[in-house]
Amino acid sequence: MSEAVTTTGRTGAPRPLLSSSLTTTSSIGLGITMLWFSLLVLIPLTAVMITAAEGGWGGFWQAVTNPQSFAAIRITLTAAAVVTAANVVTGTAIAWVLVRDEFRGKALLELVIDIPFALPTIVAGLVLLSLYGDGGVLGLSINNTQGSIYLAFLFVTLPFVVRMVQPVLEELDGEVEEAAASLGASRATIFRRIVLPSLAPAIAAGAALSFARAVGEYGSLVLLSGNLPMRSEVASVRILSAIENDNPAAATSIAALLLVISLLVILVIDVIQRRVAARG
Repeated sequence: MSEAVTTTGRTGAPRPLLSSSLTTTSSIGLGITMLWFSLLVLIPLTAVMITAAEGGWGGFWQAVTNPQSFAAIRITLTAAAVVTAANVVTGTAIAWVLVRDEFRGKALLELVIDIPFALPTIVAGLVLLSLYGDGGVLGLSINNTQGSIYLAFLFVTLPFVVRMVQPVLEELDGEVEEAAASLGASRATIFRRIVLPSLAPAIAAGAALSFARAVGEYGSLVLLSGNLPMRSEVASVRILSAIENDNPAAATSIAALLLVISLLVILVIDVIQRRVAARG
């Protein structure tokens, strides 16, 4: 029989807090959820970690410190970190403009922001190449350089922070800001002490998604970066090269390292947003 934990309220009447067992429907739902999550996430990730560990620590270290692999990892992580920082600033600013300002073309801008979500990444690479490549419309010729990596990452990760921050901004109570202003608080103080703490969780979530997407990006770089070893080759391309060369241990070692780093970055971002929210 199901037992419930109760507590006594101010009126003296007991009220249920937690149920010590799940109902049949809840148990089935939880089972399906865990099965689906295991098949899609836990089992594949476990398989990657096991394969990476088959060669021992020596094999793992040799795979990730190989000069070409190390350069690809360094280039990828550096570009992902820079792009994520840029998205935090620009994404928050864009979301602010979309929520707080009214102007012509606002609906069009809302639509354009979502294009990276809908556009296949290989098509995105072709579009960027036609604009920024040799003989492109803008005549910048940044293809086959590290700059092309930053450009591709910026394009595919643009919507994440915007779409995370925008709904939170829409739900903020403007009367709180008006009250703070009436008490003499400056706009900078209002943003730092009232708005930013409320936005911190959304900004952190967008930043985490932006970083993870950049680390694993492949399609938009195939045509644009040229995949030049030591210059414009990213980790995802290096992983594919290892698989094509029948070296799954090296591929999974690089993938496992990226996985661990991404998890650590997400943890750090979460800690930062909690502190920002607490200060508010």
